[in-house]
Amino acid sequence: MIKNNQSKLNFLHVVLDALVIALSYGLAFYLIIGSRLGLEGTPGALPAEIYFRALYVIIPVYLILYGIFNLYTPKRIQSRRREFANICKANIMGLMAVTFCLYAGRNLPGPGPYLRNFSTRMIVAFFCSNIILETLFRNCLRFVLHRIRSKGLNQKHMLLVGYSAAAIGFIERNRENPEWGYHILGILTDALEKGTFAEGVEVLGDLSDLRNILDKNDFDEIVVTLPLEKYMYLEPIVNTCEKSGVHTMFVPDYHNIIPTTPYTEDLEGLPVVHIRHVPLTNPFNALLKRMMDLAGAGLALLIFSPVMLITMIAIRLTSKGPVIFSQERVGLHNRPFKMYKFRSMYLQAPEEEASKWTTPGDPRVTRVGRFIRRFNIDEMPQFVNVIRGDMSLVGPRPERPQFVEKFKEEIPRYMIKHQVRPGITGWAQVNGLRGDTSIRRRIEFDLYYIENWTIGLDIKILFQTIFKGFKNAY
Repeated sequence: MIKNNQSKLNFLHVVLDALVIALSYGLAFYLIIGSRLGLEGTPGALPAEIYFRALYVIIPVYLILYGIFNLYTPKRIQSRRREFANICKANIMGLMAVTFCLYAGRNLPGPGPYLRNFSTRMIVAFFCSNIILETLFRNCLRFVLHRIRSKGLNQKHMLLVGYSAAAIGFIERNRENPEWGYHILGILTDALEKGTFAEGVEVLGDLSDLRNILDKNDFDEIVVTLPLEKYMYLEPIVNTCEKSGVHTMFVPDYHNIIPTTPYTEDLEGLPVVHIRHVPLTNPFNALLKRMMDLAGAGLALLIFSPVMLITMIAIRLTSKGPVIFSQERVGLHNRPFKMYKFRSMYLQAPEEEASKWTTPGDPRVTRVGRFIRRFNIDEMPQFVNVIRGDMSLVGPRPERPQFVEKFKEEIPRYMIKHQVRPGITGWAQVNGLRGDTSIRRRIEFDLYYIENWTIGLDIKILFQTIFKGFKNAY
């Protein structure tokens, strides 16, 4: 069983990290200081011995920081991106700690002269080299572990307690990812006969057999996957599992009720499960996005003002009606607002305009309108909406009130899109879901954006919009 070797593996990981830190430090020393060792009488130069004595402090401090930033979390459950972010955070904190020590101790009577002459360039070089080498080392380690686990070694042996949609999902994901190294030995359930197989996993007995099964087997982990109707047994099952001393996980069977990734919050010892994680409800994230919107929209109005002026003149000269077309849309927190566009269609009756989407070859579109729609010039007045706070540069596209009323009854989770400001462009639009396309697919992309928002994702969408334009624009 893996738990018998886990402490040895963890110790080996710490030792290898210490070696990587020492190697990074040595590389930085060679690049910055090493070339000057041969110079006689270099003013203020410290001997190599003094530099390498610092490792007695640096290595333990960095290993502690790695632990604080979850760098010894099993690689089965930590993505490469998250691990790289944690490596950067740990090294930033390490750099700050070393810099503080150098400046705070430079006036001390003992080590002061050494600290004053310690090369800050070398410390910066160590910071960079350690991030690079640590990332390479951990990716190599991840690759080796994945290969070993794919061949059936270094397995974590597991027991599922309860047969449900959660259990099926857990089994399927493990089958698709053999590199995780999860080996499901069996299931306990009242729903199936002992000795039968569910999703290729043997049923070892019913829920009442749990204590005997645990006494007779040496599992690494127990996964509670009870169906909702069996949750009255959750407390005694967890108590039995914990008495066995085996680590226990709980996979809730609420996929059909809460179909997205929730997150938990500690409310003075009371766990609170938030059904949906919306990063933009965080005030700092919201402020950051708003600042980017104001700066981006202001700059866009300045840059594109000649294009907008020419467009206004062309619309005025080629067709009757107003240059700017406004239409009521539903925005943040279901509040209606007037969204502005350059008019790209002939004047039409309000009831006709309100009931139709634009389709390829739509006869209502003018010649100028066809051109400006193709290059998304018709959307430029919405920069004013962004500055007013009705819209964002990036977000789900807003719909007209009559469509919102229709879709909220037909499409589950449709109204979630109104938890953020609507956008001029969005994740759905740059992936071709615009106009008369599947509204269900569009909502899937909108929900992905809402739950996975980052400034980086916004920038990616903006670049795709600038260099590729909206797909399916007509």
